[in-house]
Amino acid sequence: MPIIQAQKKSVRQSERRRVFNDRRRRTMRENIKELKDIIATKDHKTAMEYLPNVYKAIDKAVKQGVIKANTGSRKKSQVNRLVKEIA
Repeated sequence: MPIIQAQKKSVRQSERRRVFNDRRRRTMRENIKELKDIIATKDHKTAMEYLPNVYKAIDKAVKQGVIKANTGSRKKSQVNRLVKEIA
């Protein structure tokens, strides 16, 4: 355990950030998984309606620094390609 006061604060901050990052990452992954389940049913209309939710989750993860910008772009491209394939 840290002895210096600033290091104690740093531990508290990193724990709080970890919780927020885990929540943001989990939300993103759950949305992508939900979209893939919709795609598995070949329901193009529902998939197109759900796509903005996935984009929103990915963009928030990028904005918070949970994932890098190129990773976010790649994930959006992948889900968009999957939706287009069932069209």
